[in-house]
Amino acid sequence: MEGGSDSQPSRQRRSLGRLLKAIGPGLITGASDDDPSGVATYSQAGAQFGLLTLWTALVTFPLMAAVQEMCARIGMVTQQGLTGILRKTYPRPVLWLMVLFSFPAIVLNIGADIAAMGAVTHLVVPTVPSLTWSVGFTGVILLAIVWLPYQKFAAVLKWLCAALLVYLIVPFLSHTDWRQVLHDAYTPVWRWDRDYLAILVAILGTTISPYLFFWQATMEVEAVKQKRLRVDKRLIEEMGFDVDIGMLFSNIVMFFIILTTGTVLFNAGVHRIDTVEQAAQALRPLAGDGAYYLFALGVIGTGFLAIPVLAGALSYLVAEAFDWREGLDRKPHEAPAFYAVLIIAVLIGLGINYTHIGAVRALIWSAMLYGLTAPVIIAIVLHIANNKKVMGDYVNGVWSNLFGGLAFVLMTAAAGLLVWFQVR
Repeated sequence: MEGGSDSQPSRQRRSLGRLLKAIGPGLITGASDDDPSGVATYSQAGAQFGLLTLWTALVTFPLMAAVQEMCARIGMVTQQGLTGILRKTYPRPVLWLMVLFSFPAIVLNIGADIAAMGAVTHLVVPTVPSLTWSVGFTGVILLAIVWLPYQKFAAVLKWLCAALLVYLIVPFLSHTDWRQVLHDAYTPVWRWDRDYLAILVAILGTTISPYLFFWQATMEVEAVKQKRLRVDKRLIEEMGFDVDIGMLFSNIVMFFIILTTGTVLFNAGVHRIDTVEQAAQALRPLAGDGAYYLFALGVIGTGFLAIPVLAGALSYLVAEAFDWREGLDRKPHEAPAFYAVLIIAVLIGLGINYTHIGAVRALIWSAMLYGLTAPVIIAIVLHIANNKKVMGDYVNGVWSNLFGGLAFVLMTAAAGLLVWFQVR
């Protein structure tokens, strides 16, 4: 009996160890989706419409998980990023179109995130200007990306995901009607109203972002190379579990941000939130200093997590397009062009803070570019994932095609609505 009781905790520890090992690129990808720009979008959704958009967190989860799993599987099986596959199997105009649209969208997103980090830190420490904070954060992020070995860098990103947990605490610091929350979460609401449709388009563009497709695929390639893994059915299943956990985590955080602003700000008559610092400021007198500081801390943490992912995704995209040496596992002198793109992208993002382009406008422009490119990239991902010549025995199943197809339809509709809004 004693031996049995001793072995039980041991088996549990081993199971927990395997679980933690299985969680990696998917969690980082999912968590980075809740960057400061995403926080701003979800905050505006809650402040403007209360809990009416809570259902989107449930609906987008299987769509995100399906697309990201396809990208991860493509990276694992082919040992190439999406851009590398595009370069080898698709006409060059398709490749250059992706690069052309992705570069400005990602750079604008980086700039908006840097601005948000500086702004919320300035709220906490008002004696230091927000631009000074932005410059400091940029320097720390670049040093971490360039000088940390890949394994340590990935471990740092994984721990930074914990910063998002603060958003799960905030609703419990204020009065919340949980019956109403459950009702709105499971009752989709459709209103043919320009502002409501615009926020739905923004939520879709923020949750299903093309840069995450490129990052997911390349991170799986890096993980397989670093750990010298053999790609088989079991490894594919573990990867699918990792992606599901990451996307679930992302959408839980999204759910709680909408819940927080939808109960605290909307009920208090605060219906317009254009920036994350406005959301933090608005929470302070209504939910107390605890909610205010936690919300600000979450923005800073997610910025540290998301900016390396944004810059890294762009570097992989460009390096694979030109067939340059690439990889965060390489030192800067081993892949100079790869790191040059990364550094330039972050510095241009910082430079946006010194122009008249506001953070909100930058986010709108990046969302527009994401919205226009996402349907095309999803269609290409679906085609690659169903191509036996490329994927062999690891082509899509029925569920992957179903949810991937739904993601394509929804993103195409979102792109059409986006264009319609701009024309109107």
